[in-house]
Amino acid sequence: MADRKIIHLHKDGEDYYFGSVSAIYSVFTKEDIGVSYGSLRNYAISPDKPYSNKHVTIKEGVLISAKGNRGIKNNPPRFSRGG
Repeated sequence: MADRKIIHLHKDGEDYYFGSVSAIYSVFTKEDIGVSYGSLRNYAISPDKPYSNKHVTIKEGVLISAKGNRGIKNNPPRFSRGG
């Protein structure tokens, strides 16, 4: 399974989590965060290179999730209905 990135934005003591940099702009304006989408994209945020200004700190991380068994064929039934 490929790693899924997550974008963490910290603003005014609050934390917000997004699936992409562009998703930030569905909630905030460039005036809210002090940088335009194009400039932030060109900055190329990475886990080792967060973006920070007087309005926000934006970091990229990896979303860790458990591996489940949903959708796996041939799972044995958990109980028998008898018959």
